[in-house]
Amino acid sequence: MTTLSALAPAKVNLFLHVGAPRPDGYHPLCSLVAFANVGDVVTVAPADQLSLEVTGPFEQGLAGEGDNLVLRALRALGDAAGIGEPPLAVTLDKRLPIAAGLGGGSSDAAAALRLANRALSLGMDEAALSEISRVIGADGPMCLRARTARAEGIGDVLTDAPNMARLPVLLVNPGVPSPTGAVYRAYDAGGAGQADRPSDPTHWNPPDVVAWLTSQRNDLEVPAIALQPEIERALAALRESEGLMLARMSGSGATVFGLFGSSAEAQEAALRLKAQYPGWWITPGILG
Repeated sequence: MTTLSALAPAKVNLFLHVGAPRPDGYHPLCSLVAFANVGDVVTVAPADQLSLEVTGPFEQGLAGEGDNLVLRALRALGDAAGIGEPPLAVTLDKRLPIAAGLGGGSSDAAAALRLANRALSLGMDEAALSEISRVIGADGPMCLRARTARAEGIGDVLTDAPNMARLPVLLVNPGVPSPTGAVYRAYDAGGAGQADRPSDPTHWNPPDVVAWLTSQRNDLEVPAIALQPEIERALAALRESEGLMLARMSGSGATVFGLFGSSAEAQEAALRLKAQYPGWWITPGILG
């Protein structure tokens, strides 16, 4: 068994329509989810017992042990395979902000599942891994797939969007947390809307996709801004960028994203914003 590493990509909700909570507390939703070529990095190496070390610029936001989603997922994998705790030393290079609306914890756990399955030659197929990933939460299977898809149900009913164009993106986090539970409670208090499913765009090329996305929304944006006004400041700063086609919050925040006509424009906007807001996390990338 050798040491293996993988990117745990940032998940971006290009739109997010949310309905009223069900009796079990979950919210029905409809979203188009894409994954970026930036994220955390997960590494697994052979060891005598399961362990987790967290490094990177956002390591302070996570405890190395306890109820971390990576450990929860790997223990579930070991139980399913009948081997107990997988004998792996896991390193999580935490490059994404915490409580940022980018699915970082779920993506980390999904990457760890895939790596452990390979490293230990467990032979779990996609369906088995997907079922195990549900221990992470409703977005476990989504992050395991890590490809552009419509998400419906509670985020667990997935339909691939294989024709989705690759889109230059700029991710901006204003340095404040936006806990998912608090945002959903604020959303419910304001009167929940509908998890409506829009028809597909006529074409999946960038101009048509962006025009289609412009007519969608993120229902959690208003309640998240009410809790963390810095999110609106980040959106306003992003909207001053040349070449910007769309600015919106991802997930429950606090990260916002901008879609650009070219990678060069996204990178130029990143340089400008980094100079103006040195305390913010600002990263260009590609969605798709």
